Amino acid sequence: MNKTWLGIFFSALLWSGIDPKDYLTWILETAPAMIAFIVLITTRQSFRLTKLAYSLILIHSLILMVGGHYTYAEVPLFDWLKDSFHFDRNNYDKVGHFAQGFIPAIIAREIIIRKHVVDNVRWLNFFVICICLAISAFYELIEWWVALLSREAAEAFLGTQGYIWDTQSDMAYALLGAMLALAMLSRIHDRHIAKLVQPEKNS
Repeated sequence: MNKTWLGIFFSALLWSGIDPKDYLTWILETAPAMIAFIVLITTRQSFRLTKLAYSLILIHSLILMVGGHYTYAEVPLFDWLKDSFHFDRNNYDKVGHFAQGFIPAIIAREIIIRKHVVDNVRWLNFFVICICLAISAFYELIEWWVALLSREAAEAFLGTQGYIWDTQSDMAYALLGAMLALAMLSRIHDRHIAKLVQPEKNS
C-alpha cells in the first residue's frame, strides 16, 4: 500500500462522495471500503499483505465506490449494456457480488497460508470458499436488516430490481468469483507470498 494506492483510493472516494444519488446509500455501499482501509492501516506493521492482495482490495474498493455514487441499479455503463443487449436489468450489482467472492478469496487464502491454519491444498481451497460464502451470506443478512430498518434506502441498497432470485444469484456470483480466483491466481499468489515472507525469514 503506497502513495499511488492511497492517491487512487482517496481520489475515488472523494469523487464518489460528491453529489451521490443518495447519501445514505452511499454510506452503506462505501462503508466496507472505509472499514477495510482502517483495518489495513492498523495491521500494516503486524501483518503486511502481498502487493497482489493490496491491488485487489483497491479494485474492490473502486467497485464499491462507483456503486455507492450511482447506486448499483443505476450505473450508467451498465444501463447502456442493458439497453444495447436487451438485458432485463442493470447488472452492475453482479460485478460487485462477483468481486465479493473473488477478492476475499485471495485475502482469506493469504491469511490461512501465512498463519499455517491448514497445509493441505484441498482443505485450503475448501476453507477459502466457505469463508467467501459466509461473507456473502452475512452481507445478504445486512441488506435484509437495512431493508427492515430503512425502507427509503432499502430499494437502492438492495438493488433487486424486481428479480425474485436476487439473493441467491448474488451468492452464486460470489461463489463463482471465489472459485475463479483460486483457479486463476493461486500460483501467482504463491509467488507473491514467497517474496513477502522470505525477507521476514532472513531478518
